[in-house]
Amino acid sequence: MKISLEKIENNTAHLKFEVDEEQFEKAMEQAYRKNVKRFAIPGFRRGKAPRKLIEMHYGPEVFYEDAAEIILPQAYQQGVEEYHLEPVDQPRYDIEQIEKGKPMIAKAEVTVRPEVKLKEYKGLEVEKVVYNVTEEDVEKELAAIQEKNARLVAVEDRPACKGDIAVIDFDGKIDDKPFEGGKAENYPLELGSGAFVDGFEDQVVGMNPGEKKEISVTFPEDYKVESLAGKSAVFSVTLKELKKKELSPLDDEFAKDVSEFDTLEELKNDIRNKLVQRAKAIEEGSLKSSIIDKLMKTTEVDIPHVMIHREIDRLIMDFAINLKMRGYDLKTYMEATKITPEEFRAKFHEKAHVNVKSSLILEEVARREGITVTDEETDAEIKKYADLANKTVEEYKNNLKPEDISGIKDTILTKKIFDFLISNAKITEKKLEDIKNEQEQGNFADEEEHTGSEEAQVQNATNE
Repeated sequence: MKISLEKIENNTAHLKFEVDEEQFEKAMEQAYRKNVKRFAIPGFRRGKAPRKLIEMHYGPEVFYEDAAEIILPQAYQQGVEEYHLEPVDQPRYDIEQIEKGKPMIAKAEVTVRPEVKLKEYKGLEVEKVVYNVTEEDVEKELAAIQEKNARLVAVEDRPACKGDIAVIDFDGKIDDKPFEGGKAENYPLELGSGAFVDGFEDQVVGMNPGEKKEISVTFPEDYKVESLAGKSAVFSVTLKELKKKELSPLDDEFAKDVSEFDTLEELKNDIRNKLVQRAKAIEEGSLKSSIIDKLMKTTEVDIPHVMIHREIDRLIMDFAINLKMRGYDLKTYMEATKITPEEFRAKFHEKAHVNVKSSLILEEVARREGITVTDEETDAEIKKYADLANKTVEEYKNNLKPEDISGIKDTILTKKIFDFLISNAKITEKKLEDIKNEQEQGNFADEEEHTGSEEAQVQNATNE
C-alpha cells in the first residue's frame, strides 16, 4: 500500500492511498464472507453461493462498498501514524478508483490539531491576588450563620418594616389583564431583599397585618421576561402575616445547635480555617488566570471550527446537567427565555474559544517541556478518590470508564503544567484590598476626567 501526504493547509491534512490489487482482492474476499448470507442464488443454500456466481448475478461492484470500509480505516490509521498527524475530527473519504483487478485509489481529508505559535512562556511577569483572612471576615461569616438559623416570630403590634418577612397574597395586572407569574398566595417576601421589582417592597413597608393595598410598579426596560419589560403593573396585595427574625445569642449553645462543635470558639476556628482555604483557592485561581491571560495574548493559533463546536456541545451538556439538578430541563429553559437554538449556541461561543485556546496552549507547553503523566501518578490519584469513597483501589477502578481515567490523567497533567509555569514565573503579590482601592481611585479619576471639561458638570457631580 502506498500512502502519501499531499498537503496540510488550513489545519486540514490530505492523504492519498493506493491499495494494490492483492490487498484489494483480500478485502473483496472479506466483504464476500461478510455478506454471503444476504444473497439467494437458485441451486444453492443461503450462505453457500460462490462469490463468482454472486458477482455474475449482481456485478462485482456489489462488494465494493464493504471492501472500501475494510481497507480505508486501516489505510487512514497507517497514514496518521506514518506522518505523525493529530486528527481532531473524523476523516472524509473520496474514492477515485475502485475496480476489480486494479489498484484502489482513494483520498482522506481530515482536520488536524492546529499549530500553536507559542512565544515566551518562562519568566512570565504575573500577579497573584493575596487575601488575608481577618477576624472581621470570621465575624461576618458567623453572622450569616446566625441569620440563616434565625427563628421567625409573629408580629402583630406594628406595621411592616424592612427586614421583616411579609406573608402576602398578590394579584398583578397589566392594562387590567392578568399575566403569567403575577399571582401567588401566602408568598413569604423579605422586605428589603430586592427579590421583587423595584418599588414593590417599599410599598409593602408600613402595611399592617390584614391590610389590603394597591401597589403600582413599572418593570425595567431590561427585565428578564421580555413580555413584561417596560410595562406598568398594578398589584392587589393583602398582608396576611408579618414575621420578624429573632437571632439566637452567639454562645456555646448556638455552636452546638448549628454545628458538630461544642463551643463557639471551635466553630469560629472552623470558619477561619475554611475561609483560609477559600482564600488560598482564590489566590491560586488568580495566579493561574494571570498566567493564562498572558499566554492567550501572546499566542497565535488558528482554531478549527470543529474544535469550537465540540466544546460548545460540552458546555451545553454541562448547562443541561446543572438545570436538571435544579429541577428544570433545557427545553423548558429555552421556551421560557424565548431563545432560538442558534442564539443559545452563540452564547457559549466565546467561552468555548477561550477554553479550547487555553487547552492548546497548555498542551504545547507540555509537549515542549516533555511533561507527562505516569501510571504511578494516575494510580496515586485514583487512590485518593477511592479513599474518599471508602473503597479499595480495585473496587473504585472497576467502576471507572476509559473516559474517567482519561479525565483523571488530564487533571494531573494540567496541574503539572501550571506547577511548571508558576515555578518559572516572576510573581508580584497584590492584596485584594489594595486592588479595590486602586479600582475606586481609577473610577474617581475617570469620572473627574469625564466631567472636568465643563464647570457646570463638575458642580452637578459635587452636589450629588
